[in-house]
Amino acid sequence: MISKISGEQWKQMQFAGWKLLRKKYAISSAGRAASYTDDIYKDGKLLNGSLTSGYKTLNLHVNEKSGTIYLHREVARLYNKKNSPKAKFVVHLNHKKTDNNYKNLKWATKEEVGQHQQNSPEKKAYKKIQNSRTKGLKLTVVQVKLIKELLKNPRRKLTYSKIAEKYKVSEMTLYRIKSGENWGRVK
Repeated sequence: MISKISGEQWKQMQFAGWKLLRKKYAISSAGRAASYTDDIYKDGKLLNGSLTSGYKTLNLHVNEKSGTIYLHREVARLYNKKNSPKAKFVVHLNHKKTDNNYKNLKWATKEEVGQHQQNSPEKKAYKKIQNSRTKGLKLTVVQVKLIKELLKNPRRKLTYSKIAEKYKVSEMTLYRIKSGENWGRVK
């Protein structure tokens, strides 16, 4: 028996081979999954599923073949309208992979997914750690500032090879520092 949640709707899942199964499967707008025979509220059973790369999944076996259904994709397919034919991915607006409420899901294009991932709290924390990292680096922030000043000076006497030799780095590293590819955060 499944308890009702205010405003929650249930829709039956339809996938390849679903008619061959003994039970029916449904997904709610709140991101819950259940199996049932006749009535979801009377004989339904909530399914926990499992986690695959942090996403909630259901593993269903049809005709000795197993299939994995990602709950967030199924919720989005049943409850969210695609805003573009190019939108083939589903993102979690709050960046929590286990929060599969339809209000937290959105169809997105590949470009939108990339932008969304850059704004995730985990990515921001990683960038902060990387920016403050000093262990294992050949140069210090002070050395990079000096190198940038040297490279900006049009009247410098030292060539790239001499500067590279002085700081024990390659000339390519100097070009990357100049372009901002390496040490771009240091001004």
